[in-house]
Amino acid sequence: MNRSGAFSRRTALGSLAGAALSGTAAFPASASGRSVRFATFNASLNRGTRGALVTDLSTPDNAQARNVAETIQRVNPDILLINEFDYVEDGTAVRLFLDNYLSRGHNGSRPIHFPHHFTGPVNTGVPSGVDLDGRNGVVTTPGSDAYGQDAFGYGFFPGQYGMVVLSKFPVDTRAVRTFQHFLWKDMPGNVIPPGYYSDAARAILRLSSKSHWDVPIRLGHETVHFLVSHPTPPTFDGAEDRNGRRNHDEIRLWADYVGGHARSACLYDDKGVRGGLRPGSRFVIAGDQNADPYDGDSYDHAVRQLLGHPAINLPATPPASAGGVEAARLQGGANVGQTGDPAYDTGDFSDTAPGNLRVDHVLPSKGLVPGRNGVFWPTSDDPLYRLVGDGRTVVTSDHRMVWQDVRLG
Repeated sequence: MNRSGAFSRRTALGSLAGAALSGTAAFPASASGRSVRFATFNASLNRGTRGALVTDLSTPDNAQARNVAETIQRVNPDILLINEFDYVEDGTAVRLFLDNYLSRGHNGSRPIHFPHHFTGPVNTGVPSGVDLDGRNGVVTTPGSDAYGQDAFGYGFFPGQYGMVVLSKFPVDTRAVRTFQHFLWKDMPGNVIPPGYYSDAARAILRLSSKSHWDVPIRLGHETVHFLVSHPTPPTFDGAEDRNGRRNHDEIRLWADYVGGHARSACLYDDKGVRGGLRPGSRFVIAGDQNADPYDGDSYDHAVRQLLGHPAINLPATPPASAGGVEAARLQGGANVGQTGDPAYDTGDFSDTAPGNLRVDHVLPSKGLVPGRNGVFWPTSDDPLYRLVGDGRTVVTSDHRMVWQDVRLG
């Protein structure tokens, strides 16, 4: 479990290899009735120093990146959010990953091609110029925990723990909305911890620990808004619960955004455009929300703001795996006393605390018909188990890819 995003249960799906995850058909101009696979994956393609990810991706030989690519190829999503992919302003890291890893087969998997992608700046590692944590004064030299604590989002350098959206379908880049600079204090009824932040800190503190993006995807003549983010983990703080509270309101931003004019009127994007998504728009909310509906340390069951939202059309059964059930049983520890069903877990975390959790979510809206779904978590007797491991050694990521097929209703 890493500092920024590691924080980033009964239908067993069995093996997730091969034909079980065959690709979906291309969308025609008349899109109704065809299926598209949306997915989210906290791939842990973050590095401790600026430029290190570009170095690792410059050749096709990085073992972890090969595992990430193979996982993506096995699931074969049409539209994918990758969390924890360091942001590089000129797009070099994304291009290298596409060319050196996804376009090559691995261990019998087929290459996968995403002609379209979107990435952008994030708040992680961006210096705030203010002593946000009330310790060490204002730290502006990158590369330390003290610097990360005073950044708008925790990170050792600007862009660490970034995001990228990959798509087989066109992205309407001119219509993308980003909410990197929305201030936490400007959310009515926010849960900023009372008395913790100085007036100077409250005045400039951004809500999003990375960013929130509305990425419109063109599916034939139709548009589905891919609403992606990566809220801060609700831990690594004190009794004030500043990270838990921030996580709650980061999740709330999407709940407000799709909740109609009365709820979204307070929101403004990075171009100054106010308001949320037009009522009746189709959307999919995706990302490592760092919040389990039952277990873990989230503030006031934060993700239930989405799971119970009237604009969301939940599938009959959440994405699940047999591997999550097996892992909880074999690892024991904190998993034993949990309330949630381990079949729905998406993160393989410490067995002492918090245990394995359901923190990665793909949630379709009304107007979309949910179909098949799953969590890529093979059991120990599956040949693809090598891509997830036993939790003691993180061979790919401590998160699992989550996918959801949808049709336009």
